[in-house]
Amino acid sequence: MAKPEGHRRRVGAVRPSHLMFTGGVGALVDLPNFSVLVKGLDDWEQEYRKIPDWEPLAEPRLLAAVQTLVGRTITQLRPAPWLPDRDDSGAAAQVGVPTMPFPAWMRCTACNTLAPTESQVVFGFENPKAHAPHEARFFHKTCGRKKAGPRPLAVAARFVLACTAGHFDDFPYVPFVHRGGACEVEFPPLTMYDRGGNMGANVEIKCERCDQKRNITEAMGRRGEQNLPGCRGRHPHLSTFQSCNRPVRVLVVGASNQWFAQTLSSLWVPEAGGSVLDAKVAQHWDPSLHGIPGPNMLPFIRGAVPALREFEQWDDQTLWAAMERHRAKLEGAELATNDGYPDLRTAEWEVFAAQELPEPNEDFTLRRDPDGVPGPLRGIYADVVQAERLREVRALIGFTRLDAPDPEDPELVTRAPLSRDRPTWVPASEVRGEGIFLKLPEDLMSSWEKRVENTLALREHQDAYARFRRHRYSDRIRGAFDEMQHWPGARFYALHTLSHLLIRTIALECGYSAASLSERIYAGSHDDPRTGILIYTAVPDAEGTLGGLVSLAEPANLTRLTRRALHDAMHCSSDPLCAERLPQEPADFLHGAACHVCLFVSETTCERGNRFLDRRFVVPIDDPDLALYPELP
Repeated sequence: MAKPEGHRRRVGAVRPSHLMFTGGVGALVDLPNFSVLVKGLDDWEQEYRKIPDWEPLAEPRLLAAVQTLVGRTITQLRPAPWLPDRDDSGAAAQVGVPTMPFPAWMRCTACNTLAPTESQVVFGFENPKAHAPHEARFFHKTCGRKKAGPRPLAVAARFVLACTAGHFDDFPYVPFVHRGGACEVEFPPLTMYDRGGNMGANVEIKCERCDQKRNITEAMGRRGEQNLPGCRGRHPHLSTFQSCNRPVRVLVVGASNQWFAQTLSSLWVPEAGGSVLDAKVAQHWDPSLHGIPGPNMLPFIRGAVPALREFEQWDDQTLWAAMERHRAKLEGAELATNDGYPDLRTAEWEVFAAQELPEPNEDFTLRRDPDGVPGPLRGIYADVVQAERLREVRALIGFTRLDAPDPEDPELVTRAPLSRDRPTWVPASEVRGEGIFLKLPEDLMSSWEKRVENTLALREHQDAYARFRRHRYSDRIRGAFDEMQHWPGARFYALHTLSHLLIRTIALECGYSAASLSERIYAGSHDDPRTGILIYTAVPDAEGTLGGLVSLAEPANLTRLTRRALHDAMHCSSDPLCAERLPQEPADFLHGAACHVCLFVSETTCERGNRFLDRRFVVPIDDPDLALYPELP
């Protein structure tokens, strides 16, 4: 936000993960006294110039995936601009993610005056305390009801406009209250009255000059399409306008559908059968290593480039040989896309499922119990791997409004841009943690798939998925419409349900809350079936390697937790309604015997938004033939 004379710039704080999932570029962030809109990447550039030693995040597989979806101009994954507040100089307060007040209309909490903040005549702004940014606020300068004490607080007028192309705009209060006409003065005084009652929004806008008034309910629903102007194509985070012919909808400030993040994430893993050195070279190839002309330059560059400190244990000749091997691999290397998002899971699956685990290092350390799978669980799991150290990098590639992006097809929903020009970087965050990888027996999974292939329960799920696709996408796809495209398959249902059962049970004992855990399901495809589940910590801004999660993969602990998870799945306090649920016509929800009591987890934990879940496919709550484990351990 622009720095008013005599005021501090900082108006609040959010965690880096907040910028990835709930409050990134183009999103509204609610502060104690007003809301702000996060500006585009063009405005972030000046913030990085204030940080002398910042470095981009190195994750080559993720960078290649971002380039596939956004463009080859992307060369960096950048963390949010930030400086630690170590002294009283105020330097840290001058660095941060740039924002602007939005909506630009404010309402006085004392007299209900409604006016824009741009004129700076009606409302003022104060933020005088360097170490109390939460006290920043707008106030009414000339309130007629002012009493002794602080000037009355002004809050954001709570209505905005949005369209499915990602455009965002202030509500047109003046044209709306005058029914498309004009008042006798250019800037008429307005008031906003909340009438309350049992209506969804019973807010009256009144012009104090000509006494015209109108209720905001006339802008809601289908009536709003006739009573509101067309979309102006505004991207306030970029300060741009475009031509747009889509209808606008009224949103309340803070609505959950005003911003949906479109992100990619990957775990740092070495290549299957590769060395830690080769993986480190790939990680730091661009921009640290690729321009080095020869091995004779390595002694000098080791001292000049901070990233090369990670190669101290290898001599120059060994490092140069690894660089030559990586340079040879780059020719013609591309990420597989499969008509959707780039494939970031295959490399992870290959490493986790490999017979020989890679060398341990500070970013990725795996351990397998010498005795293998605990005896009581050998019919449940085929392999158990403890991930003592993990590093995940997440990148924000865009966002959508009103419609959430499809997790399998990046092109079905219009993605709003992050910058005015073609970006050369995207925001990213880094998380370090720990996890448990569980591999199920392939013969167990394949025989179960054959048992449920032609069952009524699976057909109901398939039909519900087809209805879901028709209802959401049938008017967006030109040409042939494949209702079953990206159907995850029965295997995914079983793995996903088992993952949720374990997450809910593990959260009770590992020390992390359920919202701090994440999952990665390795179900593969029909041609490349996989049977893996990774449950790991996703705690931002912390190492996340406390050992509480990994310790639960010890034989005695894992046996107890697995038994408890499967036995708890047999009953739900919402039974029999939950146990009997199937998505039958005309329903298009994508879960069966699952609810908030027994299976659902937080949105940050589940990779598919609590869809594709059904207890009957794991434990025998219905027909035993439907259960992956008809006999519980």
